[in-house]
Amino acid sequence: MKVDVFKQSGEKQTKKMDLNSLVFEVEPNKHCVYLSVRSEMASLRQGTSSSKNRSEVSGGGRKPWRQKGTGRARVGSSRNPSRVHGGVAFGPEPHEYKIKINKKVRKLARRSILSVKAKEKKILVIDKIKLDKPQTRDFLIILDKLNLKQKKVTFLVNELEENTWLSSRNLYKVNVISVDAASTYDLIDCDILVLDKLAVTYLNKNLAS
Repeated sequence: MKVDVFKQSGEKQTKKMDLNSLVFEVEPNKHCVYLSVRSEMASLRQGTSSSKNRSEVSGGGRKPWRQKGTGRARVGSSRNPSRVHGGVAFGPEPHEYKIKINKKVRKLARRSILSVKAKEKKILVIDKIKLDKPQTRDFLIILDKLNLKQKKVTFLVNELEENTWLSSRNLYKVNVISVDAASTYDLIDCDILVLDKLAVTYLNKNLAS
């Protein structure tokens, strides 16, 4: 598949870019996409929720009253879960939320998303993004030239330059990330996927096998 290549000024170049059919023209597998996104979302959870059990609550070291002869039920601690100010029974404890999936499933998920985006003409290839200084206004000009100002856009670049990142980080619907760090969710969570030429080369090579 060949696609047009644009400059950041919006001008179309004469040469087109090849998209590897093994990456951008596969049969989409929705279940692999689901598994991959689910795994990524789970890994983002902190897993820090916690509560104190009866051994961690302060106090309760002394037996409230003697075992026999009081007419009351026996009690070993004033901090057992059934009492006021007692510990929590079966409360949450810190743990990791990890869902492992195979590398082939993750790759197929990304190929599926890229194929759907390419079929729906939601992939835009540009030559490169180059900014002389970190200026959000200059990045907005690029979006305007490419007719992307009112859309949710993800830029995949081969090398994330500091000026580009600083210029785009305050824009609500714009996400600029390095292509080797892009997740499945990054690919799917946008209206338009913008790739520079080196990012296309990276995807053609690394997702084909």
